Amino acid sequence: MTEVTIGIDIGGTNTKYGIVDRKGNVLLQDQISTQDSDEITDYVDTLSNALREALAKLNGDHNLVGIGVGAANGNYYKGTIEHATNLKWKGIIPLADMLNKPFNVPVLVTNDANAAAVGEMVYGAAKGMRDFIVITLGTGLGSGFVSNGQLINGKHGIAGELGHTTVNYAGRYCNCGKRGCLETYVSATGIKRSVYKLLADHLEPSELRGISFEDLNTKMITDAAIRGDVVARAAFEYTGRILGIKLAETVVHTDPEAIFLFGGLSLAGDLIFKPTIKHMEANLMPLFRGKVKILPSGLQNQSAPILGASSLVWNHLEEKGAIPA
Repeated sequence: MTEVTIGIDIGGTNTKYGIVDRKGNVLLQDQISTQDSDEITDYVDTLSNALREALAKLNGDHNLVGIGVGAANGNYYKGTIEHATNLKWKGIIPLADMLNKPFNVPVLVTNDANAAAVGEMVYGAAKGMRDFIVITLGTGLGSGFVSNGQLINGKHGIAGELGHTTVNYAGRYCNCGKRGCLETYVSATGIKRSVYKLLADHLEPSELRGISFEDLNTKMITDAAIRGDVVARAAFEYTGRILGIKLAETVVHTDPEAIFLFGGLSLAGDLIFKPTIKHMEANLMPLFRGKVKILPSGLQNQSAPILGASSLVWNHLEEKGAIPA
């Protein structure tokens, strides 16, 4: 009988889920709408039914050993989602308990960036590393820290919110209620905001002029930069400078071997990696210079959030000694 886990990635628009074996093979994956259910109980019922149907479609004998969930503001210790700004269900949601009832297996919940970090360690480019950081560059900026082979969850289960450290105390307004947070500058949304500031500052022609904020996306900015657009290239330089300076500050906390960039904005390749590396090295404490690598994630595919979430279960079972490492 093959042991499998379920990985769930809860996004503001859609919830992706998949069934994963111990080797990291995604045996089946699908998604449901996150937006369609006004009540969390209706959402969990819909999700549970979808998961049962997925398990029933598998060929052969399979034993579900656990469920891993990655979601914004996921609390690992409590198995809850707490005050997530991108979800319609407010307050504290006891998601682990709600999913445990229909399936009677361990349910582990963490924030999506922590899930990505564990996934990188179990399946990705951080195999064999004991000290590293994963930065997720999506709509916002998330981060997961691994030190001495252990994910850092912190006292309250919400450690690693690098996206909400401050770049400019009088800077851009953030959904968290603060101003000047890193993710307001370094994220898919952040680089769009930078483009609009730069369009106002520059007089040169740009193919990005005339595109509405709602229609603009990182691929458009990347493609324009590749074609030499002055504003698009300046936006990547500005974004990389801010990220590099912040990473130089971050390195001193955990002394990582590597920092992995994951998510849509990281797919711009050298456009974001080169300025980030340049400005990190320029601002590092001399003791750390040349010692910390900035690398692309080894999980840059559509199944990555599912693999990251499912790896929480394998990692948990290994720590308990329930399965061999």
